[in-house]
Amino acid sequence: MGAMEYISTRGGAPVLDFEEVLLTGLAEDGGLYVPAYWPKLSARDLREMRGLPYPDLAARVMRPFIGDSIEEADFVALVRRAYADFDHDAVAPLKQISENSWLMELFHGPTIAFKDYALQLVGLLFDHVLTKRGERLTIVGATSGDTGSAAIEACRDRAAVDIFIMHPHRRTSEVQRRQMTSVLSPNVHNLAIEGTFDDCQDIVKSMFGDAPFRDSMRLGAVNSINWARVMAQIVYYVHAAVSLGAPDRPVSFAVPTGNFGNVFAGYAAKQMGLPIDQLIIGSNSNDILTRFFETGRMEIGGVTPTLSPSMDIQVSSNFERYLFDLYGRDGDATAAAMTDFRRDGALDVEAERWSLACGTFDARRLDDAATLGAIAAVHQSTGELIDPHTAVGVIAGMEARRDPATPLVSLACAHPAKFPDAVEQATGVRPPLPAHLADLFEREERLHVLGAGLQVVQQYVREHARSAA
Repeated sequence: MGAMEYISTRGGAPVLDFEEVLLTGLAEDGGLYVPAYWPKLSARDLREMRGLPYPDLAARVMRPFIGDSIEEADFVALVRRAYADFDHDAVAPLKQISENSWLMELFHGPTIAFKDYALQLVGLLFDHVLTKRGERLTIVGATSGDTGSAAIEACRDRAAVDIFIMHPHRRTSEVQRRQMTSVLSPNVHNLAIEGTFDDCQDIVKSMFGDAPFRDSMRLGAVNSINWARVMAQIVYYVHAAVSLGAPDRPVSFAVPTGNFGNVFAGYAAKQMGLPIDQLIIGSNSNDILTRFFETGRMEIGGVTPTLSPSMDIQVSSNFERYLFDLYGRDGDATAAAMTDFRRDGALDVEAERWSLACGTFDARRLDDAATLGAIAAVHQSTGELIDPHTAVGVIAGMEARRDPATPLVSLACAHPAKFPDAVEQATGVRPPLPAHLADLFEREERLHVLGAGLQVVQQYVREHARSAA
């Protein structure tokens, strides 16, 4: 197998192989790396995946993206290690919730949210590649709640990595915060930024855009700007679809998303040949994605805190990867569109392209009252407790599905115990934390509060990273 090449969505950065893309994160031209082409899964490939254990299926789906960067036996071993400690043997079990609707539980990893499915592997990949190269990396990331704890869990105590995670101060749930701040490993640094998630994300992007800082600190990314994360998320779409009859019948997915990363992995699976009928986006009150699919215009608004804080976002960074395909993989056109978007706070897509987008995607929004209603309704009809993000996706799916005969899989993105107040408010039941997190509220916390400024964060990273050149 040869190397898979990766290109920037803005067309002005070097072509990289998988190993380099893993360690690089954001492209030098400000774009995001994507595969030079979408590898294909044939109907025969998909049929052969039926019944495979999740790690073995995962290794097969991801193999074309790795190319010859990592030996096959090494890669299979890394994938098996990544999922070995998940608390359900099926790793991503499907649970039926109505006649032709399913929940795919993506909260059986160590931090009980879907980010574990990618980041447990990414942490091992970092360690493998850096050890082979004799190098170190400074990971910087922004989180609206779940990425941070999953990234910290994946990178804690790793000899070759320092990790700095920014979260918006007082804008995550207490469980989310404590899952990050109670990790006291010396290579872990939690930064509470006095601002929104978008402020945190802008600081991360600015650090990557500062070439001398990026190079001297050897910056790497765990946010979904890192292609390896998207790659690992493609797997559970394939897993669900083949479990429900693909390639011999299509499947639709409902995905709660603010950053467009999770649902973009579904789009990637479709481009690879998975028979996906619909990808349904669930938005909360921060509905930039839903408004785009309603109007063809992407326009930044103010960020409203909600019961589903991981989606309290107005700049969906992964949308650029989709835009690149929508613009016929024209890097110059994508770069111009993104420049206009950041300058004007709005982007209009031509009617023909917008219509093409609406062929695959549908989107709906739920405010907090509707979210609570959805949690209550699902509990009443199935006995299942779902978190607020999952609830947004479930109802969006029910409202937007086109064909009741096509199985609909809603992604259950977080354990209900991550958001116990909302779940209890809706159902009267307070979901307990899993056993491995039962003492979370007694653990010591460590964090540093910083202003939402690039220089102050860069200075902190310089002083505390061991990876500085």
